[in-house]
Amino acid sequence: MNAISYAALLEAQQSVIEKIALGNDLPSCLDFICRRIESIIDSPLVRSSIMILHGDTLSHAAAPSLPDSYCSAVDGLSIGPGMGSCGTAAYTGDQIIVSDIAQDPLWKDFRDLAMGHGLHACWSTPIRASDDTVIGSFGIYYLTPKLPDPFHLELIDRFSRLSSLAIETDRARQREAQLSHRLAQAKGKLEAFIEVMPDIALIIDEAGVCVDIYGADTHLLVKSPSEMKGHTMQSLLPAEHAECFMKVVKTALSSPGVQLHEYTLTVQGGLRVFEARVVRLEGYLEEKPEAPHVLWLARDITARKRADEQIEQLAFYDPLTSLPNRRLLKDRLQSALDRAGRHHEYSALLFLDLDGFKRINDALGHAVGDQLLCAVVTRLKSLLREADTLSRLGGDEFIILPDLSDRDAGEVADEVASLASKILRAFDETFQLEGNMYHIGVSIGISLIDDAHRTADRIIQHADTAMYQAKKLGGSCMVFFEPELQTAADERIQLERELGSGIANGQFQAYFQPQFNLTGSHIGAEALIRWQHPTRGLVLPDEFIPFAVQSDFIHKLHTLMLKQVCEVLVQLERLHVLPAGFTIAVNICPRQFRDHRLQDELAKTLEIYGVPPAQIKLEITESLMVDALQDAADQLSRLRAMGCKVSLDDFGTGYSSLSYLQHFPLDELKIDKSFVHAMHGGVGGTAIVDAVIALANQFGFSVIAEGVESVEQVQLLNQKPINGLQGFQTCRPLPADAFIATVVKGNEHKATLL
Repeated sequence: MNAISYAALLEAQQSVIEKIALGNDLPSCLDFICRRIESIIDSPLVRSSIMILHGDTLSHAAAPSLPDSYCSAVDGLSIGPGMGSCGTAAYTGDQIIVSDIAQDPLWKDFRDLAMGHGLHACWSTPIRASDDTVIGSFGIYYLTPKLPDPFHLELIDRFSRLSSLAIETDRARQREAQLSHRLAQAKGKLEAFIEVMPDIALIIDEAGVCVDIYGADTHLLVKSPSEMKGHTMQSLLPAEHAECFMKVVKTALSSPGVQLHEYTLTVQGGLRVFEARVVRLEGYLEEKPEAPHVLWLARDITARKRADEQIEQLAFYDPLTSLPNRRLLKDRLQSALDRAGRHHEYSALLFLDLDGFKRINDALGHAVGDQLLCAVVTRLKSLLREADTLSRLGGDEFIILPDLSDRDAGEVADEVASLASKILRAFDETFQLEGNMYHIGVSIGISLIDDAHRTADRIIQHADTAMYQAKKLGGSCMVFFEPELQTAADERIQLERELGSGIANGQFQAYFQPQFNLTGSHIGAEALIRWQHPTRGLVLPDEFIPFAVQSDFIHKLHTLMLKQVCEVLVQLERLHVLPAGFTIAVNICPRQFRDHRLQDELAKTLEIYGVPPAQIKLEITESLMVDALQDAADQLSRLRAMGCKVSLDDFGTGYSSLSYLQHFPLDELKIDKSFVHAMHGGVGGTAIVDAVIALANQFGFSVIAEGVESVEQVQLLNQKPINGLQGFQTCRPLPADAFIATVVKGNEHKATLL
């Protein structure tokens, strides 16, 4: 290509691009393209043509030098093999060069037509869109047989791309015009519909700006339309409402379909409940059709919600006490039965009938009776958790369906018996109404929910039968429908009574099992509670601690133990035999953390005795971590900040997880006795013990091995990097006086250990 031709090509390209950019219509742009390429080729024998593909046919779009009769004849040409140069190129997507129409088989069906108009050669190139799809064909005809030279091929390539630019630009403008037209139509319809609807419609952009407001009832807006338009919902709504509002907006922008949202908001007309339907809008603003918006259509459903609540209240709740009635109770009971069937969960139902209520109601009238029933409900609610169901069947009959998820049958029986005991004790106190005192009792029948094949009515019937049995026994007692559970419940109640009596009469003692380092020196002890029962003898913790936890005696026992521990530490200090770093471990159960009383009780007791917190070690188990990971960790952090130490007992025997060691503020790991007993001198005999020690060292914890009961175990552990030993081989648990004596002796015991 010479310099003149190249300059002409560049000038032609620039002219075509300017014409397209200035918005000239497609026919004039394509006509211009054809004329410019013909002028550059500069031959009286050349003709150019641009055809656009519509489906499977080509239509003439520009051919200023071709005869009209020829253009009309090939307009609507189907694409395919053997359909001339243009039809074949559009079909195959390849450039088709025919130098002699008279001889080329592609033109056999169109040869006479072409040659009749003096056309003897045709070079056709597919016009491709930006996504590489074929949208037309660009053709060069010659009035004599001819092959293109490289200059011709480059011209064709450049002008076919210019043709593509013109066609795609025109199509984009057409789509924009159609979109604007549809948008204008939709907006007009929307405005017409919303103006006659009782709803409020907001147009919100992705930043939360209120763009437009439609609707006649402005009382449903937080402010007037003029005060809302152009402002963000974050500035118009309270922070918690704005955050929720924007979450719905973002969801609608990123999701197909309508988003439903119910909310309560104070507007100019007062506190209202709204139901919103939120959907994404495309091209809402003509000047910024690409900007996304949402339509927020809000309907005031306050009256409907109130009506629904009233209907529900009448259908499912007792009008006097507002408690669930029999109908709602049976629904919840059926859910418990369904869980029993699916997940083998256990639960229980308590049937309560008031003793002596009928006498008061008949003598003093229904007004006093109703007041007394409401007072009974208040007292019962104080004994229940939020998840428990308290229902009134009618008259003076009540049912309690406690939430006992994830308990086994034995635990359910224990907990429901404990709850029944609390209720019986609560009715020991009189009810005071308008200055008058009334005493009533309660008879309780209990039925376990342990069989998914039972019906709700059968469960209630069983509990009712058990309640009448309680009445026959004189009332103010509980009876299980299953006799064997009744026996266990009676034993439990007796044990609870004896626990209270034992605490009051000083029957509980702290025993101390010493802990020694590997040289045989005292480093501390673990405090273990023992019950010196007047008839049963020495009772070990496993027999009474579970009942103490459920009956709330655990806090009294813990305080008692802590006082005895402090007394021992004070005596050792007075005798000047308290070794440096000496600590006494006190066992803590999850219940003490759930009640959030441990820190105050501990601080108060230590202050009374003047014992430094650093001398107290709190010994916890993995069950505490599972029950309430974050809450327990926070409480332990505060206790450590006081100065107390924290030891993890039985590590590796339960729900062991390294995440516990990361989250919990620990000072010490105790190797469980099961791992100590499994040690032997062979290969791998101490593998688990070694693993626990290595893990503790990584976290910077000290290590104590408990349950050491043989000389071989002592010898094996003496070879490990641990801090202490505890077990029958070193020393059995001792009463306070005997324990103090062993610390005083010190060196004598050291010799026997080694």
